[in-house]
Amino acid sequence: MGLTVVIAASEATPFAKTGGLADVAGSLPVALKHLGCRVIVFVPYYREVAQKGFEIEETGLHVPVNMGRRTVKAEVLIGAQHGVPFYFLKRDEYFDRGYLYGTPEGDYFDNLERFTFFSRAVLEVIKARDLAPDIIHCNDWQTGLIPAYLKDIYRDESVFSKTASVLTVHNIAYQGQFPANFYDITGLGAHLFNPEGLEFWGNLNLLKSGIVFADAITTVSRGYSAEIQTPEYGYGLEGVLAKRKDDLFGILNGVDYTEWDPATDTHIPHNFTIEEIKGKSDCRKKLLKAFGLKVKAKTPVIGMITRLADQKGIDILSEAMPELMKLDIAMVILGSGDRRYQELLADLAGHYPDRLSIKIAFNSGLSHMVEAGSDMFLMPSRYEPCGLNQIYSLKYGTVPIVRATGGLDDTVRDYSSGDGNGFKFKEYSAEALIEKVMEAAVVFGDKKAWAEIQRRGMAEDFSWTDAAKKYLEVYKSTQARLHKT
Repeated sequence: MGLTVVIAASEATPFAKTGGLADVAGSLPVALKHLGCRVIVFVPYYREVAQKGFEIEETGLHVPVNMGRRTVKAEVLIGAQHGVPFYFLKRDEYFDRGYLYGTPEGDYFDNLERFTFFSRAVLEVIKARDLAPDIIHCNDWQTGLIPAYLKDIYRDESVFSKTASVLTVHNIAYQGQFPANFYDITGLGAHLFNPEGLEFWGNLNLLKSGIVFADAITTVSRGYSAEIQTPEYGYGLEGVLAKRKDDLFGILNGVDYTEWDPATDTHIPHNFTIEEIKGKSDCRKKLLKAFGLKVKAKTPVIGMITRLADQKGIDILSEAMPELMKLDIAMVILGSGDRRYQELLADLAGHYPDRLSIKIAFNSGLSHMVEAGSDMFLMPSRYEPCGLNQIYSLKYGTVPIVRATGGLDDTVRDYSSGDGNGFKFKEYSAEALIEKVMEAAVVFGDKKAWAEIQRRGMAEDFSWTDAAKKYLEVYKSTQARLHKT
């Protein structure tokens, strides 16, 4: 039998999702299982999970969780996905809510308590079930305390004697910072609250906890692993990461091609392949109808599926929009997020009703339609740790136009290279964005050149198998290093 790997994540598809972390936590375990690992995933039992009607059973196990100020019980439920067991940790006062981390107005006030509970409950269930993992793979700030617990409270527990911890940073901008006076909730020793440990400019920082105490750190593209060691992208943690650079690895996320493949996609009106792409034009017609637009066949349709946030470049897009709308293009945008951006985009759509249509929603079926029916896909991100939509776009013959940052830079090659699968601009500005869209629109007019770009993109393979092999290498090297010391 291969390694025993516990993956702890605050969300995982298909159970609960707000972003790319869920895709990783849903797909990586299955790929690792195929490589011979014994994999167990832990996620909170949110209201969203309960409402989706999955086959999830009670185990009868309740574990006590010491929350510093009080001890509470976690109920343990179990489900499975493609043969991988998922343990759901249930406590309604923390997880029976309408959202995962907060409402549109802001984060839940007790997030420290909620994810301290989750992190300690993971370790208590491992103890109760005697799972003896080789690796505990943590993800983002929500599980950033686990590596610290393994080095402090749980260091003498025999069940963890061979356990190494790995932390994946999916987005360093989200750090889980809380006032220092709540530190006692963690139950960790006071000696760890210092600038070398969990303290960050007077606050408690859970992501920093993971970065400092994990035995290895990964992030979701090679480009992003380099970027986050710089002041521009490190969000204050660049120094801490630079100190750990020998233990920091960039592994590009895979994508789930069982879900995202135009040849088999059940969400689109007409399947198509690299050899037989005609069905894409039917998808385009249906997409335009769904968004209430009518445009000529020679007019390229640019799609976006995005969180409406600063990170995603909505500011430079808004600034560029008056110039973009002078071009012979149409745009469809599917997204939700910051209210100010929702209102701004709705206002712009009102100005250009014939060529710009916005839907404020997260709709899985419609997102497949946008990928399949658009001619181009725009991602002008300020930063993008990995990005998945540009990879989906490549597979769907929807040519990506991206800013050269993080995973976007790793996966998209500019048309000018002669081997391009998309279009890329470097400078974060409305001008650079407009220039690249203009270039793409011109090339779109050359059907032969465009078909070649599409073919290159559709031939790319970013499946999880390759990513899982790289994670396995990190797991094994981390284990070897741990047991040598």
